[in-house]
Amino acid sequence: MTKTTTKAPFRADHVGSLLRPERLHEARSAFKEGTISADQLREVENDEIKKIVDKQIEAGLQAVTDGEFRRTFFHLDFMEHLNGFEGYIPEHGYAFKGEESEKRNVRNTGTISFNPDHPFLQDVNDLIDIVDGQAEVKFTIPSPNMFFNDGIRNPEIYPDLETYAEDIIHTYQDAVQAFYDAGLRYLQFDDVYIAGLGSDNVPWNEDPGEARDYRIDLAVRVLNESLAKKPDDLTVTVHLCRGNYRSTWAFEGGYDRIAPKLFAKGNVDGFFLEYDDERSGGFTPLKYIPENGPRVVLGVVTSKLGELEDKHDVVERVKRASKIVPLEQLCLSPQCGFASTHHGNELTEDQQWAKLKFIADVAKDVWGEQTL
Repeated sequence: MTKTTTKAPFRADHVGSLLRPERLHEARSAFKEGTISADQLREVENDEIKKIVDKQIEAGLQAVTDGEFRRTFFHLDFMEHLNGFEGYIPEHGYAFKGEESEKRNVRNTGTISFNPDHPFLQDVNDLIDIVDGQAEVKFTIPSPNMFFNDGIRNPEIYPDLETYAEDIIHTYQDAVQAFYDAGLRYLQFDDVYIAGLGSDNVPWNEDPGEARDYRIDLAVRVLNESLAKKPDDLTVTVHLCRGNYRSTWAFEGGYDRIAPKLFAKGNVDGFFLEYDDERSGGFTPLKYIPENGPRVVLGVVTSKLGELEDKHDVVERVKRASKIVPLEQLCLSPQCGFASTHHGNELTEDQQWAKLKFIADVAKDVWGEQTL
């Protein structure tokens, strides 16, 4: 019987974000209103993070996160604290299926570099202290390619896209090293941009042919070069997301267009892939994953709905994927986080924990008992 892996990504893993408890929502509101201090807010955050660390371990997970409890959006809080960017309120939010998101974004205001006082470094330190060796600490940040979304680059500061890309690369090389120096050994890049390059119903992909092919090539190069100086014992994975906001989604489309370049050449330790519904396409693009290369974390359990999947169906889907990628190279997770923004998806906390335990239980059935 094949045993579960003792190196991340794990047989039973998860994308990262978790539903914010009501106490945390109330504390954030109180902080915005000025009735509690930043230190008091952080005390509540730390307390609630301690609770979910225990819950993740109880569910059977070998890697635990802070649930992104200190963030409003999965990506913007990191991006706006880099040198050369600022957060702002745009005219419109992000477009999701049947809904527009809360209005928030970032824009380029100057020369780009990593901020050595980035607040996420303290967040990593605090999470490592809270976990205290009980499990692997996993931390998520937006992919460097998220900075190529429309409207972020300032053409007056960076008229040349290649120069912009070079500064993003150097910034991420410094960021990766800073997280490593803080003690982190499992880092995940969350990427909506690359997934969007594979879709035919994303507005910025309407220009066919070489324009999109160039952007795909550039995205793979930015990813790989951002990790060119990565320490050997740092695991880095990429989660490809099609949008996740209050259980809605932004676009659809399989991985066929991006797989020949990203799956074949992406120099990462694993790909977290969304496979929870028909929007995801089939498993065929997995043929580009090199043998003995990155692990494929199958997101066949949805984080958007509370109802548990049929166990037999999930096992059968893993078996179908294993006809393309060897079973020992596969893992299992939800298709996305449960709360990519502070709003959260439309399910309860109890349903969320049941999903994570379900994934751990299915992984034991497929790969055998967990070994730490």
